[in-house]
Amino acid sequence: MTFYDELLKATEAERKELLSLPLITQGAEGKISLETYIAFLTQAYHHVKHTTPLLMTCGGRLPGKYEWLRTAIGEYIEEEMGHQEWVLDDIATCGADKEAVHAIKTAAHAPSQATELMVAYAYDMINRVNPIGFFGMVLVLEGTSTAVATQAGEKLMQSLNLPKKAFSYLLSHGSLDISHVSFYESLVNQITDAEDQAMLIHSAKNFYKLYGDIFRDIEARTML
Repeated sequence: MTFYDELLKATEAERKELLSLPLITQGAEGKISLETYIAFLTQAYHHVKHTTPLLMTCGGRLPGKYEWLRTAIGEYIEEEMGHQEWVLDDIATCGADKEAVHAIKTAAHAPSQATELMVAYAYDMINRVNPIGFFGMVLVLEGTSTAVATQAGEKLMQSLNLPKKAFSYLLSHGSLDISHVSFYESLVNQITDAEDQAMLIHSAKNFYKLYGDIFRDIEARTML
């Protein structure tokens, strides 16, 4: 069994719990409101905008033995730069005020406590604990996207009667993003240090919970 396989097996329960959340299952069926979709995009913007800074920070904190991983992070950065702008454009296409989200004009446009905590945990993991732990966040976000994003985007396009350009974030991070998962798998399998492996598993479990809390918060505010 490769370490990637061990990682998936060790976090299977947390992944299943996340994917069973009502907002995710109903979204995949196209059964959420426009308000809920915009709320999802708003929170997505407030964590996606940190992706490149987090990658840069992680690359800078890696020890010399992970020079090969630092190089790979450079490739990730090239792929991820500017994705937060896609989210803002989706918000605008939905008829909402993307500039208000960007500027956080009201509480409705701000990151939720759940979003802030996930982002803060990512920075803390990199800067205080172990930069390898950041790849637990990558597992959760990339894996969840490839599992449900494309289906959700296609279903919501129909149910909400919105154009395809309102789903650039979801569709770009869905099945088309499967190459990222393969790239991630190849990197993780090169991590052989037992302590780093344990930390990656630990952080992935926590990121599943933290990412799930973002969906739970949106559900509580828009779906009940």
